[in-house]
Amino acid sequence: MIQNYFKIAWRNITRHKAFAAINIAGLAIGMASSIFILLWVQNELSYDRFHKNANEIYRIIGNAGDFKAAITPAAMAPELQAKIPAIKNSTRTTQFSLDIFEVGTRRFEEKRVLYADSTFLQVFSFHLVKGNPATALSRIDGVVITEDMAKKYFGNEDPMGKIMKRNNNENAIVTGVLANIPANSHLQFDCLLPMSFLARTNNDLKNGVWDSFDFYTYIQLDKNFKPTPANLASLNKQMNDIYKSHVPETTLKVNFQLQPLGSIHLHSNYNVDVPGHGNIQYVNILFVVAVFILAVACINFMNLATARSARRAKEVGLRKVAGAGRRQLIVQFMGESMLISFVALLIAVGIVFLLMPLFNDLAGKRLSVRLQDIKFVLSLVGIALLTGLISGSYPALFLSGFQPVKVLKGNMKKMGGNLFFRNSLVVIQFVVSIILLAGTAVVYKQLGFIRNMNLGFEKSNLLYMQMTGEMWAKKQALHAELKQNPLTENACFIHELPTNLTSGTVSVLWEGKDPNSQVVFPTLFVDENFSDVFQTKILNGRYFSKDFSDSNSVILNEKAVQLMGMTPSNAVGKHIMWDKKKEIVGVVKDFNFKPVQQSIEPLIIGLNTWGGIAVIRTQAGKTQETIKALENISTKLNPTFPFSFGFVDQELAQLYKGEQQMGSLFNVFSILAIFISCMGLYGLSAFMAEQRTKEIGVRKVLGASVLNVVYLLSKGFTKLILIAMVIALPVAWFAINSWLKGFAYRVDADWILFLAASLTALAIAWITVSYESIKAAVANPVKSLRTE
Repeated sequence: MIQNYFKIAWRNITRHKAFAAINIAGLAIGMASSIFILLWVQNELSYDRFHKNANEIYRIIGNAGDFKAAITPAAMAPELQAKIPAIKNSTRTTQFSLDIFEVGTRRFEEKRVLYADSTFLQVFSFHLVKGNPATALSRIDGVVITEDMAKKYFGNEDPMGKIMKRNNNENAIVTGVLANIPANSHLQFDCLLPMSFLARTNNDLKNGVWDSFDFYTYIQLDKNFKPTPANLASLNKQMNDIYKSHVPETTLKVNFQLQPLGSIHLHSNYNVDVPGHGNIQYVNILFVVAVFILAVACINFMNLATARSARRAKEVGLRKVAGAGRRQLIVQFMGESMLISFVALLIAVGIVFLLMPLFNDLAGKRLSVRLQDIKFVLSLVGIALLTGLISGSYPALFLSGFQPVKVLKGNMKKMGGNLFFRNSLVVIQFVVSIILLAGTAVVYKQLGFIRNMNLGFEKSNLLYMQMTGEMWAKKQALHAELKQNPLTENACFIHELPTNLTSGTVSVLWEGKDPNSQVVFPTLFVDENFSDVFQTKILNGRYFSKDFSDSNSVILNEKAVQLMGMTPSNAVGKHIMWDKKKEIVGVVKDFNFKPVQQSIEPLIIGLNTWGGIAVIRTQAGKTQETIKALENISTKLNPTFPFSFGFVDQELAQLYKGEQQMGSLFNVFSILAIFISCMGLYGLSAFMAEQRTKEIGVRKVLGASVLNVVYLLSKGFTKLILIAMVIALPVAWFAINSWLKGFAYRVDADWILFLAASLTALAIAWITVSYESIKAAVANPVKSLRTE
């Protein structure tokens, strides 16, 4: 019996090739899109889950009022472990270090170097290919490298125990080789150095400092500790009590809490955090888009099936006369939909394999289809079954319900299925289409706004070079070399790029300050040429100048002046206490020094006398020549270190990489969803034209024009679109504004965008319907009426 059902199903597919092709194509595109999105979502949700003790590991984060940071004091981890029994183990890491490593003639600059405690490889279960996790970071001159780094420096040789020269003057002995760090780890590094090595020179580590925040702290809880909300709240209180015993609230108010390891990637919006985090909002958005696409594909199938129902009506009538029951017919039609669904799945998997490299480039991922993974294969089968059941349910129930007497008499007027249900499907399709069109427009506009936003300084043509090696001792010589060359003369020294400042202070006092208030001031240290290079605007007073002794001078931004109860016109000449008494010599117009998701904060600008980063404003059209000139200067003053450079605008673009990738994915899948919707609409227009063939013939005989017929067939869809607009616009407005709230600086989701989305959907509908409408309108009425 089942074999016979599949034979009949296959015959129907091959007999109506165009109909089957549209059905299969719509489902295949929908499935492929959903598979891509679900692979991406699964990857985002899998971050850090591979660690053996992932459920026991937490990161400590701190909140100082509105300022949230992922860093903690150096002394915190060891004391918490010693005093809180629930903490089984702890480890600390630092921000990335930039080091030069050399083995023989192989010499490279490594930008992803972490210092870590000796317990790091015991808390985290990064796979150590060679070496002992318990001792790999115990040796003060040791180094742990990844397999890729080992191959880069040692080729096929065993690196264990071999010496790597570090920064030209130190030897590091390879004590371990790690498997390459999984892409779904929030910690991405190429090299680990022992924290004990850093402790030789780092004052925070040497002195056990509690009021300076520079380290990421992770704790591993005891297996017997139950992480209930009450227990975690108690643990947070214990941590805060220990901190307050070292730093009273009168000095610094910070509230520490635990963040589960598994939530770091998607739920972190903290200052001074490791780069590369995702966003749970984007995961939810794209998951909903995947559901929309699959739903639209199923609606497409239903519409096409009912549109062609007249061709199956006599078959159903004859089968019922021959004794077939409704149950048998439902099984038959469901079997057909299942067959189409699984054929579509095979094509979808082929599309995924074919386009995976392109998708990975678009999403910035390294995803793959693992057909050897039973869970993944079962998930695909589940998608096909669900799609087949949903898309085939209504056509099966509808077709199996035909009455043989009416069918065999040719009475097909009321055999188009439930009108309300079919119209509801169309409305749903257009609701989805309008929401996605409006979302695409706003995402594109917001991302364009970010790219072109006036940050308060001119970001283009800014070339920078980190001071490394001998440059620190040759700062004056570097300054002189830069000034001597016309290509590099417009240069300044800055301690940190004003793209995502990480340094700050709460130790600022001013006249009239509330003794109970606490404000975190980001800090920026610049030299006398900063304003010329970055082209910031002074509102009152002056910038730092060599004509003055500015060691005890500061410049504030508008936000800081406002916070202190002053105005740009009266702030200059007043004093603040910041370590010692400092004079306000200028007020600079607010400029963005952090991502646009964050509002501009009160900023203190101090005089940089030591260096850090050299920033050069290049002349228009002479960027390559400037890079070459800068390379010559670097080689002359710092011959043992390789030359490297970057662009400020590229650093800014990197901050919004996640938004750009999400925008690209959203746009692509929105277009695909709308395309599938059009296929469903085409199916319904074909159904309408087929049901009203004789009516159209009569109207043409009575003198109706092609335009009259097209209008007749299109006006119903126009009403449905208007209903869809009424439903979609408030939903789209709410969803879009929820996304925009994540940006401190954003575009307005004005009504023009929603109107444009609605009109675009209407235009797409008319274009889609027009083909079948015109085809019916130009048909010879003699052929449509000859059976009467």
